[in-house]
Amino acid sequence: MSDFFPDDMLVCRCEEITAGEIRWAIQNGARDIVGVKRRVRAGMGLCQGRTCEKLVQQIIAQETGNSPASAGCSSARPPVRPVTFGELAKGAIE
Repeated sequence: MSDFFPDDMLVCRCEEITAGEIRWAIQNGARDIVGVKRRVRAGMGLCQGRTCEKLVQQIIAQETGNSPASAGCSSARPPVRPVTFGELAKGAIE
């Protein structure tokens, strides 16, 4: 456990992922942002990692001994909003 990133510290607010869960992902083979994302969903919420990516990079660097830049970054995704079936159907009828 790190004093800087305690295991119970919430890192990804959108998906409610803690530093401990990110460490678990690293211990189970994740070596970059994409690997962590695949294992625990950090960075897959509404913000698409814009809020948590730097923290995840720091934790990866701390755990692996590499630079934060070596953790890479996730691919950019446009923001989305929920759409109802009614809205989708309305577009098909018109």
